[in-house]
Amino acid sequence: MTTLSDFSATTLEGREQDLADYKGKVVLVVNTASQCGLTPQFAGLESLYEKYVDEGLVILGFPCNQFAGQEPGDADEIGAFCQRNYGVSFPMFDKIDVNGGDAHPLYQWLKSEKGGRLGDAIKWNFTKFLIGRDGEVLKRYSPTTEPEKLAGDIEDALAQA
Repeated sequence: MTTLSDFSATTLEGREQDLADYKGKVVLVVNTASQCGLTPQFAGLESLYEKYVDEGLVILGFPCNQFAGQEPGDADEIGAFCQRNYGVSFPMFDKIDVNGGDAHPLYQWLKSEKGGRLGDAIKWNFTKFLIGRDGEVLKRYSPTTEPEKLAGDIEDALAQA
């Protein structure tokens, strides 16, 4: 059975990160963009991260430019924007595709595990996937679901052994 631990991704700093390093953690995976109407969700995501990181939550941000070109920057620009405007301290990764033939393998798996209302494709920036401590996908949330609304599900996942 495939789990989060079977994947790796490149960080904004250009380092290959084995996602098995997050084994035993509750992980929230989010495709992000710096120039989107939903970009202020970075603040809510950072709040969730700060509140639950010591209990085992990790948020992984994956910038994507597939939706109206709302993430045009390079890795340095993306990192600077997230830190300067939202104080993002959770791990951010290099820009990826989440849909189509070049979709990152992590996103191919996430979509196959939890499809959306209108099919498996990611519809927009800030689609969120909650992954349990066992590395399996628990839930998928729409782009417009505010991060604060995930707190109960995150607490439930953190409570699982």
